[in-house]
Amino acid sequence: MQPGMQVGMTLPVMEPDLWDEGARTLEAWARAVDEGPFSTLCFGERMAFDNPETLTLLGAVAAWTDRVRIATTVVVPQLHDPVLLAKSLATGDQLCGGRLSVGLGVGGREEDYRVVGADLGTQTMREMAERAGVLKAVWRGELVAGATRRIGPPPVQEGGPQLLVGSMGPRTIRHAARWADGLAGVTLDVDPAGVRRLFDVAEKAWAEAGKGRPRLTTSFWFALDDGADEGSARAQVHRHLRHYMSWLPADLVDAMAPTTGFAGTPEQLRETLQRFGDIGCDEVHLIPTGSDVAQVEAVAELLR
Repeated sequence: MQPGMQVGMTLPVMEPDLWDEGARTLEAWARAVDEGPFSTLCFGERMAFDNPETLTLLGAVAAWTDRVRIATTVVVPQLHDPVLLAKSLATGDQLCGGRLSVGLGVGGREEDYRVVGADLGTQTMREMAERAGVLKAVWRGELVAGATRRIGPPPVQEGGPQLLVGSMGPRTIRHAARWADGLAGVTLDVDPAGVRRLFDVAEKAWAEAGKGRPRLTTSFWFALDDGADEGSARAQVHRHLRHYMSWLPADLVDAMAPTTGFAGTPEQLRETLQRFGDIGCDEVHLIPTGSDVAQVEAVAELLR
């Protein structure tokens, strides 16, 4: 791979069998990622689903790991009280010793807003930016919301955890240049050229905002096979998408499945990661489509 490009691994938080062994699957994955050559351990947020609650999981992952950075990609700030969210994330940053990065996104599912009683009118880029501002104000120690003293704990990282915008849309990326430190992107079709075009948008927007180069990351679903059972990896991706994208019509998900995510051998994955390194990607976050922790070691082997 291109020197300097990092590879992170996402926990299998969206898998239907995640809780079959209680928390043991999550702990095994977290420890395996921490012991491997990975740069970041990632997990994202949904509400109307059977995944673990993100901020609770952050505390557990902080205890299960010692080295790897931890990225909550993506948290939807409009689903939380912003001061409480700032306090929770600062606590997480303390618990992990300053290893936390935070992705923020508007969120594309109205049901997630409804189940927590959030106002659908706040599902906007403007509201996300305002809440990012509250996070930073709390982390700077400013008195907010009528508080008479600083709301702690203070984050370990000066100014608070790195904030990345979770988006596939140029308009959202341009809007986020005012408050974000970089991009936590995702590519459905694993197309480096398309990702590079989004990176160009981000770099231009950051320059126009008078800021330095943004951190450029992307992510994609993956499944591995050894070539002996042709189609098994693609079938795994398909099963995952059927579960994760259950809010969409099944025929639409079935139409997407043949070209969504990566399915192939470890060597083919190595070549794919190399192509993302070639376009200047700082980090790729791999998203598993199964809960077997053996996938972590298989990817670790190709990275060594």
